[in-house]
Amino acid sequence: MMEHNLVAEINRLRKERNAIILAHNYQVPEVQDIADIVGDSYALSKHAANTKNQVIVFCGVHFMAESAKILSPDKTVLLPAKDAGCPMADMVTAEGLREMKEKYPEAAVVTYVNSSAEVKAESDICCTSSNAVKVVQSIKNKQIIFAPDENLGSYIASKVKDKELILWRGFCITHKRVRTSEVAKVRELYPDAKILVHPECEPEVQAMADFLGSTSEIIKYAGELTEKNIIIGTEEGILHTLKKQNPDKNFYLLSPGLICANMKKTRLEDVYYSLLNMQHQVEVDEEIRVKALNALNEMLKIS
Repeated sequence: MMEHNLVAEINRLRKERNAIILAHNYQVPEVQDIADIVGDSYALSKHAANTKNQVIVFCGVHFMAESAKILSPDKTVLLPAKDAGCPMADMVTAEGLREMKEKYPEAAVVTYVNSSAEVKAESDICCTSSNAVKVVQSIKNKQIIFAPDENLGSYIASKVKDKELILWRGFCITHKRVRTSEVAKVRELYPDAKILVHPECEPEVQAMADFLGSTSEIIKYAGELTEKNIIIGTEEGILHTLKKQNPDKNFYLLSPGLICANMKKTRLEDVYYSLLNMQHQVEVDEEIRVKALNALNEMLKIS
């Protein structure tokens, strides 16, 4: 089917199914363009929690669609690319987290949304990269177990000095690919450009950046800059929004490795077939959902 026909069919089915299409900033451009809402994990979580639509089509990865189901159990949540997972989320298990909690009984557990429902259910509160510092600051406990992203955890620790963060040894395989040598080379090629980096990158890369922030924070900051050349240190899908919102600026990817294969699995055809056949519905065990919901709701209250 030609792209314009696919778009027309998706629009027809969206109305027929009373569906909302949510897409992460890292999705391919044509999927972002068909979405009702494009945003980072935090923004999409809020929309999933508050939407009046009966069907949520989540163009992202599994943990995102799962979070939408946790927040809106009465809604049908579809994941167009059923095999779109997250290696970072797979690096932490509920069993492993329980063992760490036993080792540090006085610690609160803060879990990045890049995690399974089972892991969220073992947590006191969740966070995203855009609200992680605020979430950790809100906790009374001095000891905090932070899982699964060690790099984001290191960034939080640098901002919240009065807490002891116990970091899970997980990471984003995409952001971890960025090397300090690449940052140095970009500085040499574009000495007047600003370098904007996501805190999922290694601490050594973070230290070389002009700005550290979540996907939404990078988009906002880039729009405020007067500089015309801007280097982006996060997944390349963000460039689509940046270029649309700032046509007078030049954006360059910090590293060619900043491409997430899982985020790129969703195509227009997948969105179409998910709506046509109501396929790849995401379900969460109710006992786990209720526990995970508490952690997500605590995050949403603080933010």
